[in-house]
Amino acid sequence: MPTPVQSLDTAINNISAVIAQITADPKPNYSIDGQLVSWGDYLDTLTTKLASLIRTRQMLGGPYQKQTRFKST
Repeated sequence: MPTPVQSLDTAINNISAVIAQITADPKPNYSIDGQLVSWGDYLDTLTTKLASLIRTRQMLGGPYQKQTRFKST
């Protein structure tokens, strides 16, 4: 079972790939059967989610300080 950090890394990579795909091949907004499909709004949602996941990942990574002690002889 993946750790929370590994799960976040996977989610970040997946969303980044979708963002790259959308920006590489942009599509127009359209309406089908009265339902509006807005690619711009979808991209905004993905970038907001990506920023949130990155912040969470950084918090879980936490600042670690390694303390070492030297013994002089």
